[in-house]
Amino acid sequence: MIGLLSIYGLGYSILPKENPAKSFLRDTLPVPREIPNLLFYLQRDPDSNTICYTLNLDKNGLLNEKDPVKIFWVRYAGDGSRKELNYLQKKYAYGINVKAEGKDHFEIKSVAYPRRSLHLKKNDSNKYQVITTINDKECALQRVFIHITGGTPISPKVEYIELQGTDYTTGKMVVERVKV
Repeated sequence: MIGLLSIYGLGYSILPKENPAKSFLRDTLPVPREIPNLLFYLQRDPDSNTICYTLNLDKNGLLNEKDPVKIFWVRYAGDGSRKELNYLQKKYAYGINVKAEGKDHFEIKSVAYPRRSLHLKKNDSNKYQVITTINDKECALQRVFIHITGGTPISPKVEYIELQGTDYTTGKMVVERVKV
């Protein structure tokens, strides 16, 4: 219900793809830096707090295959500290479900929109990335932005979401805005 539930509602449309490399993302928001094993991050109105999705590695640097992705807030609007998601955020908004698909490959589905799949897998450099389709191109997901124009914290009014990633084949940035 919180955040992503409204984003991944039943009705949406894709805005024109006239300039797929142009980002509409808010350039004023901070970019997470020095976060080890960052896969991608999610930002939304009304503040700069950011949700980070990172690899969940054990003390030996090996992937926790039962729980491969760790999710947490970076409170940029406050003191910049990290904070775990609360139960409702994990269960209904920003949490994920993960299923092993094979060696070094996991299917990831948002709890808010389980019909859309992401794939955590190793790239040609033997590093994990989250792969999804952005503007009809297979991309390594880097950033998600949610534009909220009103509503309540439990039921926000989302105008659009924007996905940004790197084309898996060409290395070029690809952006897609999905109107909700």
